[in-house]
Amino acid sequence: MTFVQLIECRTRRFDEMDRLMDRWVEQTKGKRTATHTLVGKDRTDAEHVVEIVEFPSYEEAMRNSRLPETDKVFHELLALCEGTPTFTDLDVVRDEGLYAGTARRYFETIAAAGPLAPLDGLLAEDYHDHDPVEGRDTIGMDAMRRKLEMWRGAFDSTFLVEDQIAQGDRVCTRWLWRGVQQGPFMGVPNTGRQVTMAGTTIHRFDADGKMAEGWLQYDRMGLLAQLGALDALEK
Repeated sequence: MTFVQLIECRTRRFDEMDRLMDRWVEQTKGKRTATHTLVGKDRTDAEHVVEIVEFPSYEEAMRNSRLPETDKVFHELLALCEGTPTFTDLDVVRDEGLYAGTARRYFETIAAAGPLAPLDGLLAEDYHDHDPVEGRDTIGMDAMRRKLEMWRGAFDSTFLVEDQIAQGDRVCTRWLWRGVQQGPFMGVPNTGRQVTMAGTTIHRFDADGKMAEGWLQYDRMGLLAQLGALDALEK
């Protein structure tokens, strides 16, 4: 179970504290067990500083606290604080990857059977799609719907999300697309063939939690080869 330690203090010497934490990170390289650290300042009280430190488990957090470098930093930290910092130990009982979940729902939605569902809960109205294979970007939700309808009209397909990495306002999704051709595609008449294609999409999310921009990498030439469109070139 993931474990989080919440450290709160008051200080008028935040810059010194920030440099102190930089030294601790450098000194504990290869030793520390913390996996993620976030430091925030209270918007209504600049002297109120909160640090959130994530560990794989409570046991790893205790091992981290026993490092001599951690003990040294703690005593130096006390000298920079107004009063004694408070520590709250939290076992994480729910961890929602909200942006990653939205990206996953997007792939489920665009491949779902029946009419294409509304996308306004997933995409920003001015969504910007960067597609190097297309040669030009798709901008706006209406244009994106037209692009998706073209693919949906040509293939009965599904997406398998194989991996996701989320950082900040971006989610990278590695996916596997499987389809059966059911209509013409890029000049290729319906072959009824089963095809697969792997790809990666990076989505940037806006302040409303909707996808505002996307960057795609996928093998369209490989897809065309599976449809037999390149047979004449190979002879």
